[in-house]
Amino acid sequence: MSASFKVGDAVRWNSEAGEIHGTVVKVHTRDTEFMDRHRPASKDSPQYEVKSDKTGHLAMHHGEALKRVN
Repeated sequence: MSASFKVGDAVRWNSEAGEIHGTVVKVHTRDTEFMDRHRPASKDSPQYEVKSDKTGHLAMHHGEALKRVN
């Protein structure tokens, strides 16, 4: 089971550009469209919308891809 995050949590994740630090801005618990792509989500497997601290860009990931930043 993946970690659970809430809005405002500081997290980090890996991307093609390297490790990104950011903040959870929304938790999706139902299937949604994000950047013109279908993103499956549920209460048991939410998708986390995250905002990069450096660029302000948004991304969406399942909990397995995110690590909590202390």
